Amino acid sequence: MDIKEETIATLKQFDLGNKFSSLPVLPKASVLIPLFVKNGELYTLMTLRSKELRTSAGEVCFPGGKRDPSDRDDVDTALREAEEEIGLPPEKVQVVCRLVPIINKSGLLVTPVVGFIKESFCPCPNPAEVSAVFPVPLDFFTSEKDHCAAYSAAGTVGPLHSFHFVDPDSGSQYHIWGLTAIMAILVAALALRKKPEFDVGFDSDDPLSFFQQILHRRISKL
Repeated sequence: MDIKEETIATLKQFDLGNKFSSLPVLPKASVLIPLFVKNGELYTLMTLRSKELRTSAGEVCFPGGKRDPSDRDDVDTALREAEEEIGLPPEKVQVVCRLVPIINKSGLLVTPVVGFIKESFCPCPNPAEVSAVFPVPLDFFTSEKDHCAAYSAAGTVGPLHSFHFVDPDSGSQYHIWGLTAIMAILVAALALRKKPEFDVGFDSDDPLSFFQQILHRRISKL
């Protein structure tokens, strides 16, 4: 098997499908975590949100947003948002899995949808929403070299992760932190079957159980 097929087989083991799609208590959102293979290495594609946006302006995110009434499910939301934000046609995404939803700082239930795209995909960012689109090696999120963490941050579970990434092509610097960093670490640990070099704040051998426990605990308090 090549690296793509191997990664798909690995990630499918963690697919939760529609398990959490019927939770009625929280507004829902989804993000697409696009993966691709470049020079035999796994990469993901991230965006810098426009400074003109009302929420999370100027922050690094994965393509995504709130559930629309016309969306059939979490996958639909992620694919629609990715097309709106970076011009990625839904049919060009090979959806692999849905991971456990995580509640963000605004109280949204955010479902990570992981899918493969072609290395040749050329983003067309919507300037009203996205300032930049850039690739990051997935292995970057398991290394402590450009990582730091803050503890006991209000509203967070475990450490608040933060990465400083310099795009080798443009020289631009990006600060990747919070929920986006957690999702990137989670996908990197699962896809690469690699324990990060730093304390992640959850069991990297069985991370989904940890996040499911957190989710059930938070929902039970609503």
